Amino acid sequence: MNPHETITVEELKARLDAGEKPLIIDVREPEEVAYGMIPGAVHLPMGQIPQRLDDIPREGEVIFVCRSGHRSGQVCDYLNMLGYEKPVNMIGGMLAWSQLP
Repeated sequence: MNPHETITVEELKARLDAGEKPLIIDVREPEEVAYGMIPGAVHLPMGQIPQRLDDIPREGEVIFVCRSGHRSGQVCDYLNMLGYEKPVNMIGGMLAWSQLP
């Protein structure tokens, strides 16, 4: 199994600032999301992923975000195992995002 791809918060912010609109899925719990999300991100808690696979495109890039990058990495590994084309983990999660200037 290939390791999942990753993106840094700086890379993602630069893409968003350039007008790109990648699909971003935030896998944190509702109480975590209440503190804020990346603009344009979709909330899909990690525990619901197995039941909501039809809501995640199998082809193309999908960027996953959590608090620290750990849970979103697990989601990427899971989707890789199921044959999804390009799940991407945002390294450092929202903790790193919140440190951006």
